Amino acid sequence: MDKSKRYYGVLAFLAAVGLLIFIVYSLFSPKVVEIKSLESSVNSKQGQLETLEKKLSIVKQKIKKIKDSIFTSQKKIYSPIESDLGSDTLFFTLYNDIIEMVHANTVKIKKIDYQYNPEDDPFVNFGKGIYFVCDVEMELVSNYVNLGKLIQDIYQYPYYVKINGLEVKPYEKDKKILISNLSLRLYAHTEPDEETETQSNPEAVPMNNAKTSLPQ
Repeated sequence: MDKSKRYYGVLAFLAAVGLLIFIVYSLFSPKVVEIKSLESSVNSKQGQLETLEKKLSIVKQKIKKIKDSIFTSQKKIYSPIESDLGSDTLFFTLYNDIIEMVHANTVKIKKIDYQYNPEDDPFVNFGKGIYFVCDVEMELVSNYVNLGKLIQDIYQYPYYVKINGLEVKPYEKDKKILISNLSLRLYAHTEPDEETETQSNPEAVPMNNAKTSLPQ
């Protein structure tokens, strides 16, 4: 009798343990599956992020190369036909060309602002009344390819345009989209026509008995 009770007691204990294991497994099994699914998703997203970061790095390298080429290039400073224009009209052609380049490359302008004659520019300091400068600040929305094409178009533009700065970061909700802050500096030359020869050599432009090269 004692052996039978002991036997049933062991069976009851094993059944309780089995039931407990089943309950624990039932509770935690979905969590384990969910965790594994999350880990797989995280690994996939991490791979995508690494790929996008590599693409972004390539774009930044290309942009840097283009910017370096711009700084060392020999370009003319834009000179309008009429020299007695106001600042808004003076830069109309340059400003309009930049906007057209942005639109032509399917880049959206989220915000734009401009400032005339920044005090830190040597053309402003030494060439007042002869050289005019306009800083254009733009917040752009694009993809990698179109942003690269836009920078390439600015590089190929026949008149000198300085890239003050370019900050690029992926959009948080879609890493394929870029949010860029592009700062450009436009130059206009209002000297009489006989100064055109000097204008075509931007490395030595006389301004009020001073010489300066295109700012970099």
